[in-house]
Amino acid sequence: MSTSSPEAVKKLLENMQTDLRSLSMECKKKFPPVKEAAESGIVKIKTIAARNTDILAALKENSSEVVQPFLMGCGTKEPKITQLCLAAIQRLMSHEVVSEAAAGNIINMLWQLMENGLEELKLLQTVLVLLTTNTVVHDEVLSKAIVLCFRLHFTKDNITNNTAAATVRQVVTVVFERMVAEDERFKGIVEQQPPVQGNTNRRSVSTLRPSAKDAYMLFQDLCQLVNADAPYWLVGMTEMTRTFGLELLESVLNDFPGVFLQHQEFSFLLKERVCPLVIKLFSPNIKFRQGSSSAASPAPVEKPYFPICMRLLRVVSVLIKHFYTLLVTECEIFLSLLVKFLDGEKPQWLRAVAVESVHRLCVQPHLLCSFCQSYDMKQHSTKVFRDIVNALGSFIQSLFIVPNAGNAAAVTAPAGGSGSGAQGTAQGGPGTGGGSGPLTTQAAFEYRGTWIPLMTVSVQGSAKATYLEMLDKVEPPSIPEGYAMSVAFSALLDLVRGITSMIERELAMEDEAAAEFREAHPEHEWKPQPEAHLVWEEMVSACWCGLLAALSLLLDASTDETATENILKAELTMASLCGRLGMVTPRDAFITAICKASLPPHYALTVLSSSTANLSSKAYSIQGQSVQIISPSSESHQQVVAVGQPLTAQPQGTVVLTAKNIQCMQTLLNLAHCHGAVLGTSWQLVLATLQHLVWILGLKPGVGGALKPGRAVEGPSTVLTTAVMTDLPIISNILSRLFESSQYLDDVSLHHLINALCSLSLEAMEMAYGNNKEPSLFAVAKLLETGLVNMDRIEILWRPLTGHLLEKVCQHPNSRMREWGAEALTALIKAGLAYKHDPPLAQNQRLQLLLLNPLKELSNVLHADIRQKQLECVLQILQSQGDSLGPGWPLVLGVIGAIRNDQGESLIRTAFQCLQLVVTDFLPTMPCTCLQIVVDVAGSFGLQNQELNISLTSIGLLWNISDYFFQRGEAITQELEREEEALQKQAQEKGETLNRPFHPAPPFDCLWLCLYAKLGELCVDPRPAVRKSAGQTLFSTIAAHGTLLQQPTWHIVVWKVLFQLLDCVRKSSTTADKEKIESGGGNILIHHSRDTAEKQWAETWVLTLAGVARIFNTRRYLLQKLGDFFEAWEVLLNHIQSAALSKNNEVSLAALKSFQEILQIVTPVKDLDKAGDALAAMGVPPVLIDPLSASGPGRPLVRSDSLVERLTRYNGAELQAPPPGEESALEDSALWWSAWNTWYRTGTDSTRPPSGPTEKLSFIPSQPFLTALIQIFPALYQHIKAKFSMEDLKKLGVILHGAVSVPISSDASPFILPSYTEAILTSLQEAVLTALDVLQKAICVGPENLQVMYPAIFEQLLLFVEFSCKPPQYGRMETKHVANAKYNQIQLFAPAEWVALNYVPFAERSLEVVVDLYHKTACHKAVINEKVLQNIIKTLRMPLGLKYACPSESTWKLAVTSLLKVLSIGLPVARQHASSGKFDTMWPESANAFEDFLFTKSTPPDNLSIQEFQKNEAIDVEVVKLISTEILPFANFIPKDFVGQIMTMLNKGSIHSQSPSFTEAEIDVRMREEFSKVCFETLLQFSFSNKVSTPQEGYISRMALSVLLKRSQDVLRRYVEDERLSGRCPLPRQQVTEIIFVLKAISTLMDSLKKTQPENVDGNTWAQVIALYPTLVECITCSSSEVSSALKEALGPFKDFMQPPVSKVQNGES
Repeated sequence: MSTSSPEAVKKLLENMQTDLRSLSMECKKKFPPVKEAAESGIVKIKTIAARNTDILAALKENSSEVVQPFLMGCGTKEPKITQLCLAAIQRLMSHEVVSEAAAGNIINMLWQLMENGLEELKLLQTVLVLLTTNTVVHDEVLSKAIVLCFRLHFTKDNITNNTAAATVRQVVTVVFERMVAEDERFKGIVEQQPPVQGNTNRRSVSTLRPSAKDAYMLFQDLCQLVNADAPYWLVGMTEMTRTFGLELLESVLNDFPGVFLQHQEFSFLLKERVCPLVIKLFSPNIKFRQGSSSAASPAPVEKPYFPICMRLLRVVSVLIKHFYTLLVTECEIFLSLLVKFLDGEKPQWLRAVAVESVHRLCVQPHLLCSFCQSYDMKQHSTKVFRDIVNALGSFIQSLFIVPNAGNAAAVTAPAGGSGSGAQGTAQGGPGTGGGSGPLTTQAAFEYRGTWIPLMTVSVQGSAKATYLEMLDKVEPPSIPEGYAMSVAFSALLDLVRGITSMIERELAMEDEAAAEFREAHPEHEWKPQPEAHLVWEEMVSACWCGLLAALSLLLDASTDETATENILKAELTMASLCGRLGMVTPRDAFITAICKASLPPHYALTVLSSSTANLSSKAYSIQGQSVQIISPSSESHQQVVAVGQPLTAQPQGTVVLTAKNIQCMQTLLNLAHCHGAVLGTSWQLVLATLQHLVWILGLKPGVGGALKPGRAVEGPSTVLTTAVMTDLPIISNILSRLFESSQYLDDVSLHHLINALCSLSLEAMEMAYGNNKEPSLFAVAKLLETGLVNMDRIEILWRPLTGHLLEKVCQHPNSRMREWGAEALTALIKAGLAYKHDPPLAQNQRLQLLLLNPLKELSNVLHADIRQKQLECVLQILQSQGDSLGPGWPLVLGVIGAIRNDQGESLIRTAFQCLQLVVTDFLPTMPCTCLQIVVDVAGSFGLQNQELNISLTSIGLLWNISDYFFQRGEAITQELEREEEALQKQAQEKGETLNRPFHPAPPFDCLWLCLYAKLGELCVDPRPAVRKSAGQTLFSTIAAHGTLLQQPTWHIVVWKVLFQLLDCVRKSSTTADKEKIESGGGNILIHHSRDTAEKQWAETWVLTLAGVARIFNTRRYLLQKLGDFFEAWEVLLNHIQSAALSKNNEVSLAALKSFQEILQIVTPVKDLDKAGDALAAMGVPPVLIDPLSASGPGRPLVRSDSLVERLTRYNGAELQAPPPGEESALEDSALWWSAWNTWYRTGTDSTRPPSGPTEKLSFIPSQPFLTALIQIFPALYQHIKAKFSMEDLKKLGVILHGAVSVPISSDASPFILPSYTEAILTSLQEAVLTALDVLQKAICVGPENLQVMYPAIFEQLLLFVEFSCKPPQYGRMETKHVANAKYNQIQLFAPAEWVALNYVPFAERSLEVVVDLYHKTACHKAVINEKVLQNIIKTLRMPLGLKYACPSESTWKLAVTSLLKVLSIGLPVARQHASSGKFDTMWPESANAFEDFLFTKSTPPDNLSIQEFQKNEAIDVEVVKLISTEILPFANFIPKDFVGQIMTMLNKGSIHSQSPSFTEAEIDVRMREEFSKVCFETLLQFSFSNKVSTPQEGYISRMALSVLLKRSQDVLRRYVEDERLSGRCPLPRQQVTEIIFVLKAISTLMDSLKKTQPENVDGNTWAQVIALYPTLVECITCSSSEVSSALKEALGPFKDFMQPPVSKVQNGES
C-alpha cells in the first residue's frame, strides 16, 4: 500500500498522534517542555489534518514544527525517549514529509547524539532512511551526515563499526545514484556549458548540478583521504584507513563508470587524482624483491602490504575495464606493472593476485583487442598484449622450472604439509596428506619431477578470483600449491577462447554481410575492411608464440584428461583461426604441436621435425627471458594404452602410445574434420601424423578405404588395451568422416588434401621399397575415400588422383601396396560411373572417357594381380553400367582384349568372362563402330595359348557375333554408313585418305571381312582343336551369312581370306613335325591317327580344303561373276592337287572329295543343313531361317535390298541347279580342262611306281584314295568328252593301270581284300572298269572319229585280263601274292609287307567286259584294223595254257567260254575279211590257243572230284565242237597251215593217253573218253567230208587218218607182245588204259566209215583199216576183261564191211 493513499495518510496521522501522546506521557515528569511540545504537536497535526486536503504536503510544509517535539525528545538523551523519537522521525521520513530545514535540524540533533555516543545503530539507521527516502539533504548537511557515518565507523564497537561501514558504502552509492537520477531528468535539456577555464582546478564545480556537485565533492575527498590529505568537503573527519578508501573508490568506479565518462570534471579527477594515487601506492610492490630479507625483518616502507596491494589491483582492474579509453597511457603503465608482478622474484601472494588480475583481463577479448590496437600496433609503443601473453607463458614455465623451495619462503607452508616446500609437500597436494604422489587421481601437471596439482578455480569464461576477494585479510594468505598454475591455465584457455570466438564471430558477420552485398549488388566485388583484419592478424601474431610455448608445455605436463582436452581444444581453435586468417606459420606451428603430442616421444617423423626446426630457431624473448618451445619430455607418467610397430624405419622394435596420444589423435582428427578448409599445406602434417598413428594402432584399410582394426603382419604384433580397443571403432569412424567431410571443402582445399595424400603415399612407397615390411596403405585408402565422397566434382581431382595411383602405386613391387592401389583405382572408377552426375554421363562423353581412361592405363601394368583387379572391375562395370557405356566401349574392350600369353590362366579367364558378358548382353547397346573391336578381342582370346577351352569358346563367340551381324544387318549397315560418311568428310577436310582395313569394301562388309580374317588366323593356330573349331566356324559363317556380302567383297573373301588360309595351312602341314606326340598332358589319350603334329595338321588341311571347295561349289554362280574366277579356279585346283599328292592318306583322300565337290559330282547337301551339322559338331545350335519364297538367285546383290529379300536370295542360293542363263558359264570348258589337267597330274604322280629299290619305303597311295581318284573321271569326262583325244586316252590308261597295280599294306588288307574264296572286286577295280565303261559308252554314241579309241580300250582291258595269271608289279616292290596265301592265313603282324591284291575277279570282270564290248564292236573298222580279235585270243592263251595252273580255276573256265563267245562272233567277221589279210596272224594264234588249252601241260589237282573232271571234259568237248562247227566247215576260207594244225590236234586228241595218277575205279572216266571220241569223230567226219574244196585239204585229212591208223596198229601190237611176256602178272594200268582208248578209237572210226559216202574214202585208208583186223584178232587172248569188252566193240562193226568183193572196174567202166 503506497505511502500516499488515504488509508496510509490516515494511519500516519494516527501513528503520529500516538507517538506524540507516548512522548508527552514519558516526559510528563522529567521533561515538561517536551511534554508541552508534544501536546501542542498533537493539536497541530489535527489542525493540519482538518484544514488541508493534501495532508502530506501540508505536513511537509510544517515539518519543522511537527518534528520539533521529537527533536526535543532526543535532546533529553534518555534512551527510551530517544528511541521513541528516532522511530517517529523515521516514520515521518519514510512518508517523505520532512523538509530541507527539518532535515538539517534532524542531522544536527543526530550529530549531537553521535558525539554523546548514544543510540549509534539507530542513528545510522535514521541517516540512512533520511538519505535514501528523499533528496532534500544537500551540500553541508549531506557532508555532515556522511562524516557522521564515517565517525561511527571508527568507534570501539565492532558491530557499530561494521554497520557504519555498510552505511557509508550505501550512502556513497546513494550520492552517486542521485547524480545519475539527476542526469536522467535533465537528459533531454541541452545546457549551455560555460567555457571551461584553462586552469581548471579542483574547485571548478560551478558547472555541476546540485547532486553532481555533491558526488564530485565526495569523490574528491575520498581521493584526498586515501592519499592521507585533508578533505575539502567532508569536514569533521577524525580518522580514515586507506583500505576502506580504496574499497570505496573501487565501488564507485565500478558501479558508476558512466558518471566519469560523461562528465569532464569527473574524468579530470580520474586522470589527475586517481591514477597518480594508484601508481604512488604501488611503489613498494614494484621495488620489492623477494628472498633478500627474511619474513621477520621489519621494513615497513619497503614491504608490499597485501590488503592495499590487493585493493590497488582491484582498482586497476576496474580502471582498465571501464576507463581504458580515457586512460590509455595510464593503462599502459598499469598493464606493465601487472606483467612485472608476475615475475618470479615477487612474493607468491603478489603473483597470485596478479595472475588473478590478468585472468580478469583475459576474459575480456574486446579489451584485449583494444590493447592490441592501442599499443602493439603503434610504433614505439610497448607491445602490451604480446607481453601479457608471454608473461603468462613465462609464469607457467617458471612454476615448473623455479625450484619449489620458494613456496615456503614468503608463505607459511600449506596446511597438512611439512614445513619445507620439499617434494613430499608438493606431492601431497591439498587434501592428500602426502599420499602416493603422482599416482593420485587428482588432476595435475607434471614435468621433469615437478608436480603441480590443478584446481578448479573458475567457471570457464569468468574470472572468479579468490585472493582479490580477501578484503578482510590483513596478512598475506598462504597460497595453496597449484593455485597460481590453475589460474594461469584458466587465463590462457579463456584468452584463447575469447580471442578466437570474437574473431570468428566477426568473420561470420563479415561473411553474412558479404553474402547480402552480393545478393544486392551481384555486379560489384565485395571488399572487406582491411583494418579489422589487420587487428586480428596482429593479435594472433602477437600472442601465438607465447600461447604455443605455454600450451605445448602444459600439454606435455598434463596428467588429466579434461585438462589435456582443454589444452588441445585451445591449440585446435588457434590453428583453425590462423588458418582462417591465412597465417600459415602459426597455423602450422599449432598443428605441429598437436601432431607431436599425438605421436610417441622422440618419434622420428621428418615432416614434423622440419617444421619445428623453423620454430625453435626463433626463441621468443619475454622481458629478457628466453622462452624456449619445450620439446615434450619422455618420462611423463602416462598410462600406456597401446604398443605398436613404428612405421618409420627406426631401429627400435616397438613404440608405445599413451592415452594422451590417443586423445591428441582425436583432436587432430577433429581439426581435420571440422577445419579442413583452412589447413592448406598443413594437411601434409596432419595426414602424415595420422598415418603413423593408424599404423601403430594397427588399423588396416577395408572396403571403400575405411580403416578397420586389423592385425599387424610381422614382428611383435600390436598390443592394445581394452580402453583403446573401444576407442578404435570411434577413431576409425572419425577418420572416415574426416574424409567424408572433404566434400564440403572448396576446390583449392581439396587439392591441398589430395596433394598431401599423394606425397604421403609416395613416402609410404619409398619405405616399402627396400624391405618386405607390410606397407602403410593409409594414404591410398584415404585417397580412395576422398575420391568417393567428391564424385560430384570428380573432374577437378581425377587426374592427380588416378595419375598417382596409376603411375606410382599400381606399379609398386610390394604386392599389398599394388593391390590396394588397384583396389582404390577400380573402386573410384566404378563409383564414378555409377554416380548420378549432372549432366548424366551419357551426355558428357568427355567425363565418361576421363573416368574410364585409368582403367585402360592399367593394362600397361605388368603385374598380374593388378590386371586381375582391373578385369574384375570391368566385369562389375559391365554388370552394372554395361547399357550406358556408349563411347566408353572402345576403352573397355581395349582393356578386355589386352591379354598376353605370359599372363596366366586366371587373368585370361576373368577377361574372357567379361567378353562373354559383352557378347551375350551388350552387342546391341554398343556403337556399331565397336563391333570390329569386339571381333578383334574375341580373336585374341582364340589365339591365347594358356587355356584351350577359352580359345574354343571364343570361337563360339565369334559365331554368335556373326549371327548378331546377320540378324541386325540392316541397322548395323545404316549406322556404319553414317559413321563412314562422317569419317570420310573428316578425312577430306584433313586431306588424308580414309584408312581402315579392307578399305574399298563397304563398312558392313569390312566388318564381316574382319571376322573372317580373325577366324582365318585361328585356323592356323598351333593347337589342333582350335584349328578345327575355327575352320568349322569360318566356313559355316561364310556359308550361312555370305549372302549378305556385296559381290566385290567376295573377291576379297576368296583371295585374301580363303586362299591365304589355304596357303598357310599347306605350308604348315608340309613342314609339320612327324615326331610322335606323347599323350597330351596328364591323362589325355591321343588317338593314333592324331599322334603327330603332321597328322593333326592333316586334319586341318582336310577341313580347310573341304570348306573352301564347298564355298566354291555352293556360291559358284556368285563367284563366276567376279572377273578372275578362272584364276581362282586354277589356284583352288592347284591346292587340291598338292593336297591330293601330299604323303598323307587322310589329306589326299579329302582333297579328292573336295575335287569331286567342286566338280559337283557329289550332290552337295544344302548349305543350311551342312552348316547345321558343322555347328552341331561344335555344340552350337544352328540358327534356322524359315525358308521364304525361293525366288532364285539370279539377281546381282544390290545393297538397298531389305533383309527379307536378302534372306530370300540366301535360300534361293541353295538350289543347286544354276539358273537357266548360266548353263554356259558352268559348262565353261576351260574350267573343265583345267580340272582334267589337275586330275591327270594328280593321277600320274600318285600312281607312278617307285623307281629305285624299295628299301626306303616310299609312300604308297591308299585304296580309297585311288578309288576316289578314278571315280572322279567319269563325271569329269562328261564335260571334256568333246575334245577328248587318243592322246588323253593313253594318259588315262597309264593312270588306270598304275592305280590298279598299287598294292595294299598288309595291315589294311583284311579290310579291303575279300577273303580268297569270294570273287569280289575292290571298289577301286569297280571304279576303273566304270571309267572304261563310261568311255566306251561315250564312244558308242559319239561320232565316228571317236571309234578309233575302241582298240585302245580293248588293249587296256586285255592288260587287266592278264592280271589273272600274272599280277602286275609295282616298281620293284616285293609283294606277297595272295596266291601264296591261298591256304595259309596272311600274317597280319608283318606290317612291312605289301600285299598284291587278288586280281582274279578283276581280270575276269575285265574279260567279261571285253567279250561284251567285242560283241558290240566286232565289225568296227578300227577293231578289225587293230587286230583286236588276235589280241584277245593272244591274251586268252595265257589262262588257257595254264589251265589248272591258273591262280583261280574260274579263270580258265571263263577264258574258255570267252574264247568261244569271241570266236563265235569274230570268226564270221574274220572269214568276211579273209582276203584283206587283216586276220592272217590271228589263225596261228587261235591254233596255238586251242593246242595250249586242250593239251595242257598242267595236271589237274589231286583233290579234283570225278564230277568236276567230267564237267571239265565237257568244256574240252565244247571247244572241239566249236572247231567242228565254226572252223572246219569253212576250211576253204582258212589258211591251210591252220587247218593242218587243227587236224593234227584232233588226231592227237582222238588217241589220248591218260594221266598216270588215276585210280583203278576212275580209269574209264579219267581217260577223257568222251573227248577222244568227239575228236576222232570230228577228224573222221572231216576226213571223209565231200566238201573238200581243194585236193590239198583232202590230203591233209587223209594224212591225219593214216597217221591215226598207223598209231593204232603200233599200240595194239605192243600190247599183244607185252601181254604175252607178262604172263600171269597184270600189265601196268597205263598201258591197259591206252589199249582201251585205241580200241574205242577203232570202233569210232568204223562208225564214221559206215556213215560216209564210200567215194570219199581213200583206198589206202581201207587198206590200213583192214590191216588192223588181224592185229585185233591177236588181242583176243588178253586176260583183261576191260580190254576184252572194248575189243568186242571194236570187232563188231567189221561185219558191215564183210561183203563179197566186186569186180575191178578199170577206166571208168564197171
